[in-house]
Parts: sequence; structure tokens; C-alpha cells
Amino acid sequence: MASDYYEILGVSRTADKEELKRAYRRLARKYHPDVNKEPGAEERFKEINRAYEVLSDPEIKARYDRFGEAGVSGAGAQGFSTDFSDSFADIFESFFSGFSGGMGTQGRRRTGPVRGDDLRIDLNLDFHEAVFGGDKELTIKHLEVCETCNGSGAKPGTKPKTCSTCGGSGQVRRATRTPFGSFTQVSVCPSCNGTGQIIEEKCPTCGGRGQNEVTKKIKITIPGGVDNGTQLRVSKEGDAGKMGGPPGDLYVFLGVKKDSEFRRDGINILSEIKISYLQAILGCSLEINTVDGKAELIIPAGTQPNTVLTLEDKGVPKLGNPVSRGDHLITIVIDIPTKITTEERELLEKLASIKGDRIGKGGIEGFLGNLFHQK
Repeated sequence: MASDYYEILGVSRTADKEELKRAYRRLARKYHPDVNKEPGAEERFKEINRAYEVLSDPEIKARYDRFGEAGVSGAGAQGFSTDFSDSFADIFESFFSGFSGGMGTQGRRRTGPVRGDDLRIDLNLDFHEAVFGGDKELTIKHLEVCETCNGSGAKPGTKPKTCSTCGGSGQVRRATRTPFGSFTQVSVCPSCNGTGQIIEEKCPTCGGRGQNEVTKKIKITIPGGVDNGTQLRVSKEGDAGKMGGPPGDLYVFLGVKKDSEFRRDGINILSEIKISYLQAILGCSLEINTVDGKAELIIPAGTQPNTVLTLEDKGVPKLGNPVSRGDHLITIVIDIPTKITTEERELLEKLASIKGDRIGKGGIEGFLGNLFHQK
């Protein structure tokens, strides 16, 4: 008996959902007790079902991958079918025309409240909007319960009637004999499409659907600190539910436009400022741009190229904690002139003499000479 579920199904650990399903169907057809009467076939069939039950559920599969059998020892009691009828019906669905997986999702009655679908909308924000947030007005299209029939789909003054074909169950059953034995096929009722009810007089507003598409404007609040890929959930703004079910939600996927001056690194803001070599040597005070407006930046004397100076608490607010902010990091770029005047050359030569720097080709003299001749 193989102890590894991947080995039982004959798949690799990287197999996706479809690979697992194909492997399971192939083996289940081969070892099902109604088909295979060889000794050990039933036990093998149980192994195959157990392996597929574990590996087909992402959460349980993750526990199995991490802890092995010990991590899923109770999984059989957590919603798995012990008689395997769901899985086997699904396998034989591909064998027989008209078989709709009677015990699977297609054959289940769809009466009762059904939650509406979730919707998605993409929203692009300016850099500053993402940093500080704010209110945005969105135009959305979604399904709402028909006000004329209140979602029943029936003309006002009338009611849906119980389907005579299925008796309100939403399902029809038929026994079928096959070379593999006798099977009961359970399928969605073709008369009521699984609802168990027939609408004889449809609502003139929604045509019997019980829902209408509506375009509306909603206002949402963008919290400060959002970034590319942030998702916001707007409760109950998805499609309306059916048969009195709750509406779905609206998910807003955010994108942030690039800024010509600022960049983000997490909750920190990055930018550059160019200063002259004299400002770098002597130091200075400059007014620079931040997301909060103008601010003073002190350049210490002797600042080196690519030095990073910090303005604390001038960055991006932490998402969910707007009182805590990152920093603004400014990289110093020093501008070395390619041309100087005669007066500037004389002053630089005098400075070089005072410092005792060697004058010669390739050194200060060569550098100053090149600047002078380019003038």
C-alpha cells in the first residue's frame, strides 16, 4: 500500500487541479468495485478516493504537504463524502449521455436564497491621492432586485407555481442500466431549471428574471497609504442575490499613477535634488518639494555625491494607522560644471594653491584647463 498520496494518484507534487482530476478519474474507473472484481480493488479504490479528497482541497493539501498524514488525519470528517458518490457520479458523467452528476452540483436543487455575485472595478489614483486618501465617486453597473415583482419574477398579483415535472424538488431522477451496473441519474429539472417553480405570468419589468441591471453612483473612501494592488471591499454593492439571498460585494482594485518627482519604497518617499559643487562644499539651506508642500532641507558642509538626507514623518501614512508615517529620503546629486569663467578659474587655481594641491596634466590644472578652454 502506497503511503504517499501523490504516489497513489501517480502525479507530481506540482500537479494542478486538472491533473489531479484526470488522474483520479482514470484510476477510479479502473478500480471501482462495480467494475473491477479482482481482490484488493475495493481497498485500492478507497486509497484513490482518500488521496484525491486530500489533494483536491487546497487548505487540506497544504497541511498534508507540510505535516504528512498527521496533518490531515481528521480531514475525512470535515466535509468529505465517505461513500464517494459525488466523485463517482462525476466520473461516470463522461460515460453516459444525459447523466448530469446526480449527486454533484449540477443535480442539486437550487431553491432557497442564493448570494449574489461579487463584482470588480479598477480605479487609478494620482500619487498624492494614494498617499493621503480621500473620497471618490464611482459609477457602477450591477443587478438589483426588481422593484415591480420584488424579485419573484412573477407579474404583480400572481405567484410562481410548483413545477409539475419535478414536484418542486428541482430534480428529475431516472434509472439507467449499464455494463457497469444499474445507476440512478439525477439531473436538473428541464422544466423549471432547478428552481422547483414555474412562472406562468412573467413580470413585465424584468421578464421573469427578478433582477434588473442598474447604473448608479456610489461614494467610497480611499484610506491614506494605499498602493498598487490594494483591494477595497464595498459591502453589498455587488449583484443582488436570488430568491431573497444577500447581495454580493464590490471589490475595487487600485492602481497608482507614476509621479514625475516622487517615488515610493514602502511607506518611504524617495526623490532627488541637484546642488552645485560649491553648495556641497560650503553647505546650504534649500527649499524643496514634499508631498506636504514646501519644506526646508539643510545641506551640511562637505556633503558627498549620492548622500541621502532624511526628512522624518514626511512619507506615506501606514495603511490603517494614518498617524504613523514613513520618511522622505532625498538623494543629493552634485552638479559638476563643464564650463567656468576666467574669474572662476583664477579663484579655483588660488584655492588649489592654498590647499597645496598638485598642479599638472591630468590633475587640477588639467581639469581647470579643460573647463577654461571649453568656455
